[in-house]
Amino acid sequence: MKCKYNFEYMQMRALFALFGMLFMSPIYAEAMPPNAAAASEVAATPEAPAVALSPFEERLQLCAGCHNPDGNSIIPENPKLAGLDKKYIRRQLEAFKGGDRTNPTMSSIITMVDPKEFEDLADFFSKQKRTVGTSDKADLLGQGRQVFEEGVIGTGAPACMGCHGEDGSGDAKFPRLNGQNAQYVVNQLMNFKSGTRANDAKGLMRAVAKRLNEQEMAAVAEYMSTLKEAE
Repeated sequence: MKCKYNFEYMQMRALFALFGMLFMSPIYAEAMPPNAAAASEVAATPEAPAVALSPFEERLQLCAGCHNPDGNSIIPENPKLAGLDKKYIRRQLEAFKGGDRTNPTMSSIITMVDPKEFEDLADFFSKQKRTVGTSDKADLLGQGRQVFEEGVIGTGAPACMGCHGEDGSGDAKFPRLNGQNAQYVVNQLMNFKSGTRANDAKGLMRAVAKRLNEQEMAAVAEYMSTLKEAE
């Protein structure tokens, strides 16, 4: 088992390294801070010598492998970080670092990040614009809106908007949900329900998730993925 784990871990590291190289493109440069974008442009010029990335720029490359350069992950199981409150992002990074929150990928990646970098990473992703998804599942959207705005009367599940806001934009305590990847939301609700994830203050989300069935989770997640921030 140990050899298998080491092999899979090496594969993962290699994959992230590949992602890092792929993201040194104009798209990645646009999402990076001005100094990082400039470095990328110079590095891409055949006549110019390669420019070493700063530790922060390297961390952004590492994050981009799963969350995209601008924090809008296109991988359904991974969360969008764009637009999340800075304090919330930092608190989750600290939870992963301290082991209060676990995930096979993040638990390995977080070992490569110095806690001193959390503030800058959180600040960067909090300033990125959140994209909103679309859905053709009309049946789920209707039920999901009801769960989001009214909760589930039969089981006493509260309305999501009560904590996350009418438009799901959240705050420092409760994460932004509008536009979030539906599959990621479902996975987190299931983790809260089973107790696999337990870093919610006073067990609030664990209590809520236990009052939702899988159909209701899928519906509210689908609805929130299409929810737009109030203008």
